[in-house]
Amino acid sequence: MRFLPFLVTCLVAAAAALATVADLWWLALAVPAGLAALAGVYDLLQHEHTLWRNYPLIGRVRWLAEEMRPFVQAYFIENETEGRPFDREARALVYRRAKDVTSVEPFGSHVDVNAPDYEWLNPSIAAKQAGEHLPRVEIGVGRCAAPYSASVLNISAMSFGALGAAAIEALNRGAALGGFYHDTGEGAVSRYHRIGGGDLVWELGTGYFGARAKDGGFDAEKFKAAAADDQIKMIEVKLSQGAKPGHGGILPAAKITPEIAEARGVEMGVDCVSPPYHTAFSTPVGLLEFVARLRDMSGGKPAGFKLCVGHRWEFLAIVKAMLETGLRPDFIVIDGAEGGTGAAPVEFQDHVGAPLRDGLVFARNALVGAGLKDDVRLVASGKIVTGFQMAAAMALGADWCNAARGFMFALGCVQSLQCHTNRCPTGVATQDRSRQRGLVVPDKAERVASFHRQTVHALAEVVAAAGLEHPRDLLPRHIHHRVSSTEARSADQVYRFLEKDILIAAPQETHFAADWAAARSDTFAPAS
Repeated sequence: MRFLPFLVTCLVAAAAALATVADLWWLALAVPAGLAALAGVYDLLQHEHTLWRNYPLIGRVRWLAEEMRPFVQAYFIENETEGRPFDREARALVYRRAKDVTSVEPFGSHVDVNAPDYEWLNPSIAAKQAGEHLPRVEIGVGRCAAPYSASVLNISAMSFGALGAAAIEALNRGAALGGFYHDTGEGAVSRYHRIGGGDLVWELGTGYFGARAKDGGFDAEKFKAAAADDQIKMIEVKLSQGAKPGHGGILPAAKITPEIAEARGVEMGVDCVSPPYHTAFSTPVGLLEFVARLRDMSGGKPAGFKLCVGHRWEFLAIVKAMLETGLRPDFIVIDGAEGGTGAAPVEFQDHVGAPLRDGLVFARNALVGAGLKDDVRLVASGKIVTGFQMAAAMALGADWCNAARGFMFALGCVQSLQCHTNRCPTGVATQDRSRQRGLVVPDKAERVASFHRQTVHALAEVVAAAGLEHPRDLLPRHIHHRVSSTEARSADQVYRFLEKDILIAAPQETHFAADWAAARSDTFAPAS
């Protein structure tokens, strides 16, 4: 269907040329008229579409309008800041930075700076000059045999299967060029993750792909063998994802290709099930023991977990387990419920899980209140594409940021919202090889690296404008948030932040009191 306009145009052009040469003027009219007649007869006789049956040919106008509506809305109607999930200004910024062209804008901001929820960073009179070296974060130092130095911006989890081979290869080559990591997503490490040689974070979900036993459980020997790969720098246990927290998944047998089966360690011809829960552990202590076990079996590589914050007593139960056992994850990724590249039921996408900002502030409070923030790195993941968005997340507790859709835009994604249909027009989120051919890997790898470089440099400039040396120096008071058209407050006045160790010394004096009392290290269920 996507080549139909091109083929019809060629056919009409050929008919017109033939008619001109042979003086057969009627042929130029007969060909398109014949095609229209055939389509009309089909519409009249088919049983699936009422309007086509009642209004042959004309009824297709509505179908065409429905197909074109998102594009008409995006290109001709919405203004610079209205679009969803990402507005036009954000998409254009990523495109410009990916192409390594100027991202400055003339004549003032398109944003309504007097609208509630507008945010800004306070600059310093004693501003600094941003350095040439892009900031990094050390993970696992003093605890791991193989600590890792990560960029402050990395590629968030996107599986081979959700994304096509060309997209995965381009992302990894871009990560290698730019010196940042590429999270595999729960679909495991595929051959396309390896081609570019970029640093990998192996995400291990409930399906344990890449380390999966025949019964669907975790296979320690398979994990140990796979994790020895030097390209894998860290291990991430996925408890839940922002797109559909608490929801499992199934990859039908018909969609499993030999390459997907190879990467995931599953059989061809059999449905591949990811349950909504882990079978390798069932308690907060069990989770920490599993993370520690993965760290040891991987040769001392940093290990942590990812989740979209749900029941608060469950996260606090993990915090209590850390205090009781002395076990620590090296990092925790907070995934926002704003969604992501994974397609999800509307109920989950719109109404299940904590948005990134709420989840991040809560996790920061839990770790600081228990005196654990210095031991555990905190990662923000969700709708982050600009240096300011990174700065705001880091001011509220994040040590670094992950982004998925921003890097998809760098690959050429046009937000057509076709990710789940296998008909992605830019060849990013599809297994269709004919569509993937439009994505030229070497070119897109350069764009991925360029987007990363310019965005992190923008963060460094924002940090320097605040008079600071490193993003780690950002604090809530550096960010201001408009709560009404006439009032703005610093983030430490908008959010309630806990003092260090308060959950140990006096939890009853905090707004965490009820959830802290309900949390138990031996179960995720609340205390009665």
